[in-house]
Amino acid sequence: MRFSGTLSRSLLLTVGLAASPALSAETPAWLMAHVGVGDGQIAAPVLSKARALYYEKVKEGKVHNGCYFAMDATRPNTPAGRFYIICESQQVFRVIASGHGSGRNLPGLVNFQNGRECVKNFGNAADSDLTMGGSYITSELKTSFKGYYKASPNQIGMLSRTFVQFDGEGETANARKRAIGGHAAVTIKGVCMRKAPGDSHANKDGYVPFGKLVDYAGGRSNGCTSWSQSDASTIMNMVKDSPTTVYIYPEASVVKAVEMAAKAGKSPAQAGLYWNSSCMTEIGSPHYWSKDVLEPLIAQYRHDHPGPPPKPVPLCTGADAIPLQKKTAQR
Repeated sequence: MRFSGTLSRSLLLTVGLAASPALSAETPAWLMAHVGVGDGQIAAPVLSKARALYYEKVKEGKVHNGCYFAMDATRPNTPAGRFYIICESQQVFRVIASGHGSGRNLPGLVNFQNGRECVKNFGNAADSDLTMGGSYITSELKTSFKGYYKASPNQIGMLSRTFVQFDGEGETANARKRAIGGHAAVTIKGVCMRKAPGDSHANKDGYVPFGKLVDYAGGRSNGCTSWSQSDASTIMNMVKDSPTTVYIYPEASVVKAVEMAAKAGKSPAQAGLYWNSSCMTEIGSPHYWSKDVLEPLIAQYRHDHPGPPPKPVPLCTGADAIPLQKKTAQR
């Protein structure tokens, strides 16, 4: 866990409270001590909206979990973290790193791609690979087999990755359609098919996918929230039997307001808004892409650039072609 220093209530008033309802008087003092804009802290507008969402869903009877989550996607994707785990009854405040949506570049048509560290483009369009700020509730967990990989010269590992589905509301209501949720930032690439006699994961011909394990923690996702494997495991255990809320900042209205302020030559702070200063310097100005604008462009690009017909995954060659006898490591 990373803990921040104490901030006075007067200082909190300068942290962009106009972007969201002010923190209530019921906010516990121990939690107020973590409010700020430095590393390991949570900005007041982010905490305000995250708490409001959590207690609203608790009151509605939709959430019984003692913890809730928040993410500040205006912060850079660094080890200092920007995803928050808050358990008020236990006085737990933890900050972890998390990935954001990569966006896409459709050459000759539109570019809404994001860099590895800061998010410039936000949106809720299907197939956009963009992060969408707003309100979510965690839902079912789905674990899928990804394949085998060489864990060491004498050990074969198996990767099964768990995904937690997010259900949204309002502008995030299409989260399920977009397959938006959270998962570990790890996958298997460079896949070939390797013989594995008797393996429960083998296809009808007795082959399993085999490739290189790639850990992309600190990288980007297809619009989901991604965490390190250890942090993902912690989160999955927290929500597997008890859904909770996830508030992702900034919502569309904030993105639009900050963009308008930038066009008027004002900083977010001058406009009474909150945005992480280091990322604001890097991106210049954010932009929000609504599904009504972006989905027709994505459809047009797909129509104009049809993909090649699918090819079968090649069989493994060389040493990788030796049939797998058993798995000796799992992740």
